[in-house]
Amino acid sequence: MGVNQSLCTKFTFVAFSSLAELQPVLFIVFLIIYVFTVGGNIIIICLIWVVPSLHTPMYFFLVNLSFLEMCYITSVVPQMLVHLLVETKTISVAGCAAQMYIFTILGLTECCLLAAMAYDRFVAICRPLHYALLMSPRVCLKLAAASWVTGVVVESAQTTWIFTLPFCGTGKIQHFFCDIMPVVKLACVDTSQNEIVVFTVSVIFIMSPCFLILCSYVRILVTILRIPSAAGRRKAFSTCSSHILVVSLFYGTALFTYLQPKTAHTPETDKATALMYTVVTPALNPVIYTLRNKEVKEALQRVTQRNALRQVA
Repeated sequence: MGVNQSLCTKFTFVAFSSLAELQPVLFIVFLIIYVFTVGGNIIIICLIWVVPSLHTPMYFFLVNLSFLEMCYITSVVPQMLVHLLVETKTISVAGCAAQMYIFTILGLTECCLLAAMAYDRFVAICRPLHYALLMSPRVCLKLAAASWVTGVVVESAQTTWIFTLPFCGTGKIQHFFCDIMPVVKLACVDTSQNEIVVFTVSVIFIMSPCFLILCSYVRILVTILRIPSAAGRRKAFSTCSSHILVVSLFYGTALFTYLQPKTAHTPETDKATALMYTVVTPALNPVIYTLRNKEVKEALQRVTQRNALRQVA
């Protein structure tokens, strides 16, 4: 660190500063998406809570996923909405660290939770006679707890290490929130070790759940292809289609973002992919799990009809 450089006490987001005239429009668009996402996930959680037929392992994990998605988008979007309306888009170093803790913990937890959901589908299709034993309430609680503990332990350690770095210079973050690589770039020391650790953590803790998901679906696909009737194959595949879409959206952007070398990162690509996994993907998940899920749609119709009859009575 140079003699004339002072340590940063706050960061400034460059974010969408180049789109000054469009910021009010972006505010409205992102606000609508945020309200829709939070509202949609609350509906899913409440629906699963009140409908006994949805008290199964698959929907237990879906409740966890919906809660996680609400927290995930809330860790980023409200601050972004404020910054779209104000001239000074700053955040303290402590505030930046807090945002990174929450965001990264939730992100890794989702990786593990999606793997647990894939295992649930594997057991349901490939080991149906042992499903009640292999996916008992106790096992489901352990899988969910393991997902959250892994996220908290691993990402707390990584984020703590990142914020032991000295940050100096202008403190301008070429992003709209405190993501890992844009913040690491502001350090005024050699960050090669940190980058290696970030990459290693990404490979181990993002690719390992991804590998488990792929293995589960290879076995699921083999089992489905052995089902003699076309109707049986369609029914088996339909129970997995929503999860496959969510996994594809989440891992597609996560792998593109965190498994690239530092030289491949640009502010434009970072912001574009970040919008996908912080705003678009959480907004699509409630749609995917309602429009493509027959049980959820039927349960929603029953609850709606029941409420309508009560109002008439």
